[in-house]
Amino acid sequence: MKKRSHTMSKRVWCIALMFLSFPIMGQTQPDDQFTPVLVSPLMQITESVLGTDGRYHVVYELLLTNTRPQPATLKKIEVLDASALSSVIATHEGNEFLARLRTLGNSAADTLEIKFNEARLLLLHLTFNSYADVPIRLLHHVELLGATSPADPTPVSVRYTAAPIPLASQVPVIGPPLAGKNWVAFNGCCEANGVHRATALPVNGRLCYAQRFAIDWMRLDDQGRLAHGDPSDVRSYAGYGADVLAVADGIVVDMLNTLDDQVPPHLPDPKTVNIQNVDGNHVVQDIGNGFFAFYAHLQKGSVTVRPGERVKRGQVVGKLGNSGNTSAPHLHFHIMDGPSVLGSNGLPYVIDGFALAGQIPAEQFAAADTDAKLVAENWGQGLFAQPSSRGRQYPLDLTIIDFTP
Repeated sequence: MKKRSHTMSKRVWCIALMFLSFPIMGQTQPDDQFTPVLVSPLMQITESVLGTDGRYHVVYELLLTNTRPQPATLKKIEVLDASALSSVIATHEGNEFLARLRTLGNSAADTLEIKFNEARLLLLHLTFNSYADVPIRLLHHVELLGATSPADPTPVSVRYTAAPIPLASQVPVIGPPLAGKNWVAFNGCCEANGVHRATALPVNGRLCYAQRFAIDWMRLDDQGRLAHGDPSDVRSYAGYGADVLAVADGIVVDMLNTLDDQVPPHLPDPKTVNIQNVDGNHVVQDIGNGFFAFYAHLQKGSVTVRPGERVKRGQVVGKLGNSGNTSAPHLHFHIMDGPSVLGSNGLPYVIDGFALAGQIPAEQFAAADTDAKLVAENWGQGLFAQPSSRGRQYPLDLTIIDFTP
């Protein structure tokens, strides 16, 4: 397996992509193969990011499309290191394969069969123990039952390799979007059943996972509660009204400041939600190098910046609220590759300094299966006795974070 070193982190992507498209001089061209299911990555390149678990995470999607009149049945997919094809990084088959498969409407697929002219999205998440283990490129070996020639419609076993995708490690390093202790990273990366992770949206003529690495930040009070008092009052929530901070120097490119708070702890009527108001009052900030920071669900009238205004890291851009498609006050934050809130690709990032203060057990979170239960639950048992200092890591789902100046 070809491994990385930190000295290899800077690469010329046009050259890397060129080698994906053209054979190497003198190399024998393989025979053509009939591939009934097209397999392609949604992004031309993806990234690895260091999480708070000390491991490197790679998150991306494959689009699987059946081109033949006969149904195709998926059997197995193997993720390979493109520089050492015998090295299998991950294998998905059977029910585990099905659990990662989604329709284009984001519902869970109920079968591994793909009918003619239908497509599925495969949500992938790889982890590596060290940066040196992260490959330069990935390939995917697919096994399925499908038609193998235009003349013979009989489904047979088919195996082929497809969907090359290079990996980068140039993720943005940002500051914290909030200050203070006991902030919980709800709905964070990286599993396929996550609210943000599993949401693809058809915007501006393409499928986008703008919220791929989004986090909903909510705050615990000193007793480990998200709210104390009337759960229908936004002021009962520990995080309501907190200052939202610019994570880097940059220029504001979009904002909204006119929407009222929703009444918690329930989502608004879906009929009232559209692409313009779904994220509530918000700020989009160009932080340079093709990266854009997005801060959403802010209080009405609290946004302090305007499009074209240059802001500094740590500057207050608004206050945490409950506007838009939200059931409780929180800050929705993510980084994306364009200024469109939903029509961009969500990107990983690392925060340069914070303390890991705890971890909410996944079983406890799953048991709080309604908004009312989530608010009523006491999450204080997830706090550590002693927070641990972290730097240049991405906060994973259900981590409890202390942000320090």
